[in-house]
Amino acid sequence: MERILNMILRRLVNKGVNSGIKAAGNLGNKNREQSPEGRTQNKQSQSGTRQLRQVTRIMRRLTKF
Repeated sequence: MERILNMILRRLVNKGVNSGIKAAGNLGNKNREQSPEGRTQNKQSQSGTRQLRQVTRIMRRLTKF
């Protein structure tokens, strides 16, 4: 029973972390008319969120054991 609860809680926490990362990465996409500086900044933030997702996947794999 405890294993099932831990599995469910882990999935819920992971979904919450993923949605938080996505929300942080999409903050600059609200206004489509941006200056070139704003576009480069958005690209940098998207690449940063992509790297953050990769790190979270790796940490999840490591903490499963």
